[in-house]
Amino acid sequence: MSSIKIACATVNQTPLDWSGNLGRIIDSIQYAKENSVQLLCFPELALTGYGSEDLFLSYWYPKKALAQLEKLVPHCAGITVAVGLPVRIGDKVFNCVAVVEDQKIKGFVAKQFLAIDGVHYEFRWFTPWEAGKVISLEFMGAAVPLGDMIFEKEGIKYGFEICEDAWRGDVRPGFRLRDRQVDLIFNPSASHFAMGKSVLREDLIKRSSELFNATYVYVNLLGNESGRMIFDGEILLAHQGKLLLKNPILSFEDFQVLTFDLNQQNLNAPELKSDSNLNLEFVKAASLGLFDYLRKSRSKGFVLSLSGGADSSTIAVLVAEMVRRGVEELGVEAFVKKLGIPLQVKSTDPVREIIGQIFFTAYQATENSGFSTYQSAKTLSESIGAQFFHWKIDDEVQSYTTKIENAIGRKLTWKEDDITLQNIQARARSPIIWMLANIKHCLLLSTSNRSEGDVGYATMDGDTSGSISPIAAVDKHFILQWLQWAEKNLNYPALKKVNSLQPTAELRPAENQQTDESDLMPYAVIVEIERLAIRDRRSPLDVFLILKEELSIEPAVLKGYIKKFFQLWSRNQWKRERLAPSFHLDEFNVDPKTWYRFPILSAGYREELEELENY
Repeated sequence: MSSIKIACATVNQTPLDWSGNLGRIIDSIQYAKENSVQLLCFPELALTGYGSEDLFLSYWYPKKALAQLEKLVPHCAGITVAVGLPVRIGDKVFNCVAVVEDQKIKGFVAKQFLAIDGVHYEFRWFTPWEAGKVISLEFMGAAVPLGDMIFEKEGIKYGFEICEDAWRGDVRPGFRLRDRQVDLIFNPSASHFAMGKSVLREDLIKRSSELFNATYVYVNLLGNESGRMIFDGEILLAHQGKLLLKNPILSFEDFQVLTFDLNQQNLNAPELKSDSNLNLEFVKAASLGLFDYLRKSRSKGFVLSLSGGADSSTIAVLVAEMVRRGVEELGVEAFVKKLGIPLQVKSTDPVREIIGQIFFTAYQATENSGFSTYQSAKTLSESIGAQFFHWKIDDEVQSYTTKIENAIGRKLTWKEDDITLQNIQARARSPIIWMLANIKHCLLLSTSNRSEGDVGYATMDGDTSGSISPIAAVDKHFILQWLQWAEKNLNYPALKKVNSLQPTAELRPAENQQTDESDLMPYAVIVEIERLAIRDRRSPLDVFLILKEELSIEPAVLKGYIKKFFQLWSRNQWKRERLAPSFHLDEFNVDPKTWYRFPILSAGYREELEELENY
């Protein structure tokens, strides 16, 4: 076969950042040119960002995207560049890849299959393109072909499957590309990060290269683009079922360009061996997500109500890792510049010094708080260099309690008013921690996890208060084991105290010996129920029939757990509707704005739970 130098460029884009998005693409092209690249492919919708949401529906937004493409054309002298953008034709918008060769538009390829599952709602914005159809589009004073087409460069025939196109089995465009005898297939994608997803992609890319008898190349967007979805910036190349090229994912850089000399010698090279570590993927994705959210929101840092428990301690470590990993990859000067916060860094321990200027934690005690959680919070905060505050909120709790007691004419008691007396403690913490966030011009970090979101085990306007909820899409069972891993593998010895504590809300008097799992059920059981009920959308009876074979739990007890889960799930949808924006980090989440929609008002599985009870 002919020899050609190809490359893929992943870019960290932001909706409406027209000059920044274009600048990162131009910088990538310049880097590619300096490395003698002849054919360069960018990800899906790289010019605008994938997360532009309903901006795609406007007339002006796709029009401006074409104007940006026109600005890009002069930078494509001596190189062929494929870049993603939306194209409006009449009342329809199409998700396209423009191919620019030596300052001339060769054509636009349109996406044929749209993603509509999980976090994706593409049918709201785009129209799928008809296979085999090609039309003419007026652009830059010339008629340009748009549709289902292939191209040629230096004797190499190449074509495209755009993201979802590749996941459609026997009807995917790759089969028609094979029939046209293409040598090279690019897959420009905007594929959300999820722990373990990289392995699935590798398998798809390797199988595709065999299936279509072509070199298959994948390139994804990078970073927390617009708030919730994180892109890992993965670049993969496979040939004859072998993985030959893979980049380090979840970079803090503005862009990465990975090159490959497409010749017979390189295509015969040994296969790369890759591995997957979910714990490492979690911390890399969450720390990059926090970094991008902080700088793109133009905030000055983070504030965290640090209870000393598992959830808030996890978030504290993620912030510390954000700084450590960012400084390690970019260097101190570039990290601070990109963060956009005026910081003074003079010590021999810049990571700790930066954390001390952007991260503020507070332990907010009540009479029901234990000394062990205070020690846990203080030790962890000080060990990473965060500023630590400590105050009591008993006066505020008593003030609220006295006022309502006077209004209703009776004393509140734990026997009659358990939830009320717990909630007021959590809510009383919210105003003062928000004050700290306002004073410091910081984002307030909410500490709810996915297991709590499932069953509403959180106080609205209390521990749910926040600007961003970094772990709301991750289950508590995973978090507990991750903390054990992080203590040893990320070198956070201060987590030893956290890991020794039983998860508890610490809202009842100490003699009650309150724990989360006694209030709910074992977290390991919640994980199994939610995977079947929420991810797989099974009925209560289906969940029981499956889990009774998988878990060593008495049937009556298991039925009780399942009944409690479904009742709490349906009762607490209104809470999930109001949770702070969260990162999508796992294979599914419970955020109704991104993954699982459920009615706020319903009959709460009444008949389905009766069926379970009577089985």
